[in-house]
Amino acid sequence: MNALETRARAARSAGRKLLVPYVTGGVTGTWTDLLRAAVDAGADAIEIGLPFSDPTLDGPVVQESSYRALQRGTTTRRILDEVARLALPVPLVAFTYANLVLHDDADRFCAALADAGMGGLIVPDLPVDEVEPVAAAAGTLLDLVLLASPVTAPRRRDEIARRSRGFVYAVSVMATTGEQSTVGEAAERLVTSLRQATDLPVVLGFGISGPQQAAEAAGYADGVVVGSALMRRVLDGASAVEVGGFLAHVRTALDATAH
Repeated sequence: MNALETRARAARSAGRKLLVPYVTGGVTGTWTDLLRAAVDAGADAIEIGLPFSDPTLDGPVVQESSYRALQRGTTTRRILDEVARLALPVPLVAFTYANLVLHDDADRFCAALADAGMGGLIVPDLPVDEVEPVAAAAGTLLDLVLLASPVTAPRRRDEIARRSRGFVYAVSVMATTGEQSTVGEAAERLVTSLRQATDLPVVLGFGISGPQQAAEAAGYADGVVVGSALMRRVLDGASAVEVGGFLAHVRTALDATAH
């Protein structure tokens, strides 16, 4: 069992709801300060977006953050070099697209992530019936986290739950990433169905805009991913301290639901 899954299971056993912030790698010259701030705010793991020119599942905020990172000359190699120097005390999960993973070689790509200290990988445009080459490359190096949405067919949903490692990523809506005023009943039904198919923690993402939505989701999920709400603040010029303060409020809301 890799560090990501170990951390996720331990948190659930302790009654702690997982907080998983998303940060686009290279979005600013001091982007790694955002990772440190997330750790200080109580993050249990951190998703690091590897910028891609055609991020099909990302909403406008995360797309803009990727564009800014690419305009700054950010590359996957540069991100991994910076991550390797951090030695953060929480698991790091790469979030990227199949083109980047498969372009050169999935084995080399996954090995490079592991060498940099990454503990997991999320490839949102990789269908479960095409996941084998990447799953094999991840092997024991990385936890390959798979996603399911409210419109995922039951048989595919069960396969996703079976094949996922680390945790299962439940997508609250069948749409691109972005903030929402409420999470919705479909998300709860999805999480409930995934829990019936796996003993992995189930973490809800897409639409977690702040403490209120996080607390709502934590009523039935094992944790939340916070992406667009965090990156919007970064794009608007928020400092690492301000971003950490926002995440600390989310952490407090999650802790209030724990039992």
